[in-house]
Amino acid sequence: MKALPFHLIAILLLTLSGCVGEYEADISSDDSNLLVVEGSICSGTLNKFVLTHSQPLNSHLSALSSQLLVSGAKVSVRGTDGSELVAQENGGYYTCQVGELSADVAYYLHIEAGGEVYESEPQKPLRTETIAEVAGVQNTPESNIDVLVTPAEPLESGKVNYYSWTYDETWEVHPDYTTVWYYDTVLKQPVFDAHQFPERGWKYATGTTIMVGSSQNYEGQHIRRLKLYDIDRSHERMYYKYSGLVHQRAITKAEYEYELACLQTSSEMGGLFTPLPSTLPTNIHCLTSGKHVIGFVGCSMNTSDYRFFFTPKEFSINHPQQKDARIWVENPIPSYCCAMVERGMFLCEWDTSKMSTDGVPIVQSAWAYDYQLDVRCKGAYAEEPEFWE
Repeated sequence: MKALPFHLIAILLLTLSGCVGEYEADISSDDSNLLVVEGSICSGTLNKFVLTHSQPLNSHLSALSSQLLVSGAKVSVRGTDGSELVAQENGGYYTCQVGELSADVAYYLHIEAGGEVYESEPQKPLRTETIAEVAGVQNTPESNIDVLVTPAEPLESGKVNYYSWTYDETWEVHPDYTTVWYYDTVLKQPVFDAHQFPERGWKYATGTTIMVGSSQNYEGQHIRRLKLYDIDRSHERMYYKYSGLVHQRAITKAEYEYELACLQTSSEMGGLFTPLPSTLPTNIHCLTSGKHVIGFVGCSMNTSDYRFFFTPKEFSINHPQQKDARIWVENPIPSYCCAMVERGMFLCEWDTSKMSTDGVPIVQSAWAYDYQLDVRCKGAYAEEPEFWE
């Protein structure tokens, strides 16, 4: 499972069913510059951990920056069986390839940073059910598309199950205009070329939220059709073809409560560390002093992934027709065409099908810039993803 961006400043989408027990943490509101730990231990994947420092009260930092990253730390994944996997640092990010974890061993994160030693509480890896279905629902023609998830039958139906979800997105984009021409400034004439620009491209994004949910009020402790996020019906994501990849992970009640506390602290105080929350639970502790830590390191035997596709014909999509923004020129002379090329424009149309009243052909030409013709100028990639078709 990919590690997430600075999720403590992200808004968490929660589906809460029933009350969650109160958690009394011992984090003092006077503490500052605390270690913040992100990441989870997961079997059979490249594990990524991010170490940062909490913001001071007068900080106006709006996103994760290099000033907050903790470098030079020693990070490793350890097991109660004596095993250890040392993480490699890459600019404040620490990664290690974790093999298959043992269900009978508890694992924890060991950190040495700033002269202190920190460890998360040992935890046996949790197994995660597969995802039975991801569906898209549009309640009215004017509504956005809700993405709903249904996990498979729970592995343990006799107890409350807790999950976290993240997602990645891929969508197809097309250029504003296409062309099969280019103007050759040496030959002083249009030349047929249908392959100078890609016909379509693909954009990618990773959801910035962590979604968590509890099965407490679901029949048989089986979550059904829980909303993860929605897609704007007017966004280019839905113009041609959209794909999402949902990652599901079983978590403990303590990790669920940690994510809930993050949401409550952020919404009530206007920012997680302004002022520093005094009620944020954690399973990471400093072994060398009483210094507090912010974060929660879970442990999973697996992460379940589910890829789905949406097409615009399935929903009511708002894809407005754009006005023709090309430059049209009738009967352009060669010097004018060369000047257009020098301005960075490309020939889009060269239509000689029209005739004047006396039978003389009329050339209708249209010109556009590369950002109107090339999807790569819009931040798209021209290589089709392997999973697309």
